[in-house]
Amino acid sequence: MIHIIVASKNPVKLDAVREGLSAFITESFEIIGVSVPSGVSDQPMSDAETITGAVNRVNAALNQFPSGDYYVGLEGGVEETTSGLMAFAWMVISDGQKMGTARTASFFLPPRVAELVHGGMELGHADDVVFVQSNSKQQNGAVGLLTKDVITRKSLYLPAVQMAFIPFLNPELYPSR
Repeated sequence: MIHIIVASKNPVKLDAVREGLSAFITESFEIIGVSVPSGVSDQPMSDAETITGAVNRVNAALNQFPSGDYYVGLEGGVEETTSGLMAFAWMVISDGQKMGTARTASFFLPPRVAELVHGGMELGHADDVVFVQSNSKQQNGAVGLLTKDVITRKSLYLPAVQMAFIPFLNPELYPSR
């Protein structure tokens, strides 16, 4: 049995990892969600802070739960650009020796949501205010709300989870770090 420790208890993130890795892992595996600190702001405000949060989550999970086979950190973030506030997430997977990383597609947030985030509100809470929702970050997320669920938070995360697993599918091409 392969044990995959996901540094989150968010059901959307757990489902994305389960579905994403089931395409590659043919033996039995279990997903274990754990709460660990990201070491960054509740709402990362840059690409660098977001990937740092994902890496920190993986390292914290590895330190607290050393019996896992793989560790996955998923961190959503935003970054101000000349075109507006852009949202995305980073996925990091590690086996303790090797690390794979990938970023989701990105999209621009509506001005009212961006204004609330710039005012210090976490993106999920800002979405709930603007779209009159409750706990949208554990459901379809901003991307689902904006695309009328054509793209959900889970479907946004899936390709990035799978791309972060590339080094484990091609170990001869990606030496351990």
